[in-house]
Amino acid sequence: MRNRTTMLISSLIMLALLTGCQTNRPSPMLKELASQLERPSFGEEFQVAGKRDSLLQFITGQLTGPYGIYTNWQDTDQKAEVATGHEALSESAGLLMRYYAQMGQKDKFEQQWQLAKATFDMKTGFSYRYSPKLQKKFTLNASVDDLRIMRALEEAAIVFHEPSYRKEAESLGKRFYSNLVVDGRLTDFYDESYHMNNSFITLCYIDLATLDLISTSNKKSAELLSNMVHIAKNGYLSDSFPFYQTRYDYKTNSYQTEQIQTVESLLTILNLAEVKQHSDASIRYIKEHIQSDTLFARYAIDGTPLNDVRSTAIYAIAAMIGSVIQDKELYNASIQRMNAFQVQDAQSPLLGGFGDVPSGQAYSFDNLMALLAYVYR
Repeated sequence: MRNRTTMLISSLIMLALLTGCQTNRPSPMLKELASQLERPSFGEEFQVAGKRDSLLQFITGQLTGPYGIYTNWQDTDQKAEVATGHEALSESAGLLMRYYAQMGQKDKFEQQWQLAKATFDMKTGFSYRYSPKLQKKFTLNASVDDLRIMRALEEAAIVFHEPSYRKEAESLGKRFYSNLVVDGRLTDFYDESYHMNNSFITLCYIDLATLDLISTSNKKSAELLSNMVHIAKNGYLSDSFPFYQTRYDYKTNSYQTEQIQTVESLLTILNLAEVKQHSDASIRYIKEHIQSDTLFARYAIDGTPLNDVRSTAIYAIAAMIGSVIQDKELYNASIQRMNAFQVQDAQSPLLGGFGDVPSGQAYSFDNLMALLAYVYR
């Protein structure tokens, strides 16, 4: 195991030299990523392969079209303000790319990467959404989606010993800095049609590990990373309810939250955990409520539950947090909760997936987060 880890780190040093990176590569985050990708996933230990294979079969067989993963198994007229039906999201492409990278499946990774470029690539970044019915590539470029794709490329460069993937990640990184970073701070989106950014950042968009990975060849990186760590950490609510604010407004220099969406706060905790900046109180809270099955989808800002809804994505992200901090108990408990939602009806087209059988609703985010949780490192 130690020899293989040494080989991975040596290979990423060679990749850095081959791609002409500056002398400060490989960064500590690249070494950490190589180490993470080397270790076995907890999914192997807890024997989730059968569940994972059934889910992958549903995703690739029922939830996939010529332009990528469907947003929902049920189709619509695709005219809503948000993505629906058989529209494709660059979010989904990035998640599936990360899965194939972590599984070491180069051919499938490359196929998904080429499809993502064909479907979503624009001059300024990746479109967040494509509608086949309207034949429309939306001109909005979301920072979180570009970061996810860049992470997948960095992971692929290490796992497949392939310098070209790092070159592509760095090329995307230059566009990213040009369009999505304003005054040393990350924004949610850039609109290519109107040449404008929004004036706030949603905290769960702050993927600190990926910002660190793409930052070492850019002089503005230290300022950006410092600013975003500060904004993410200071969105912490309290030790009694250790979740996070929703967004930070740059115009007012203040946090804004109407309600706490648990998926968003868990993503923020995951992002912080990946750079070892998370709160121990958050982990204790998540474990307690996973074990008692009381981790609900929405809360008031004081921690009062606003519903009793549980979701696949909540458990999947909790499992990822468990994997990152190497907490087997949290990982296993989260996966067990998640697996209870997997469709077992052999007569349903949703078999193996995560969705609602009577209505036929099965969303890409839930299914892809579950798939990634099975192999997350």
